[in-house]
Amino acid sequence: MPIFKCPQKSEPLWKEWDKKAQKNGLRHQVFAVNGDHYVGEWKDNMKHGKGTQVWKKNGAIYEGDWKSGKRDGYGTLSLPDQETGKYKRVYSGWWKGDKKCGYGIQFFGPKEYYEGDWCGNQRSGWGRMYYSNGDIYEGQWRNDKPEGEGMLRLSECPAPSQWPAGHAHSATPSRSTPPDPARPGPGHAHRATPPHSPARAGGLREWEPL
Repeated sequence: MPIFKCPQKSEPLWKEWDKKAQKNGLRHQVFAVNGDHYVGEWKDNMKHGKGTQVWKKNGAIYEGDWKSGKRDGYGTLSLPDQETGKYKRVYSGWWKGDKKCGYGIQFFGPKEYYEGDWCGNQRSGWGRMYYSNGDIYEGQWRNDKPEGEGMLRLSECPAPSQWPAGHAHSATPSRSTPPDPARPGPGHAHRATPPHSPARAGGLREWEPL
């Protein structure tokens, strides 16, 4: 009497290969065609969880949280020093949708940095700016510029200058406006773009798409 065997159900090979190619969980280094590489956690073929990304173009390194392929959560961005080659921390703080958002600290130089609120890669909300000449501005920011109530403490003058909302950018230069390191003498502050806004930050515009 003939014996019949029922063939086992099996998926096409391409489906099995596709499953193996899916990036999920923790993986070793994954290189992109342009030379960038990432080490960390994945979900549905996207960076998700904890991970480290290195961009070949400028050597930037991001270490921190990811969500759906974008920097999201807490993380630190560092850039190599052009002279020494050593890495310097540029930004430490919160991200949302691949942009700085929430509280963070941005370093513009050894003695110049901003700590405070961010929104969409711009200083926005309440923050404090430490300038290399010793001046300190603390107050409200909007679109990466001081706007609203704030207080400026000049390094040459112990008493801080203060202004109400809406008077930080008066037409006449005064002590109440943000300091400019190139001002001619002590006790003078000029109405000007903050020294390290995106318009003047030079090589530290790391919030451009990497």
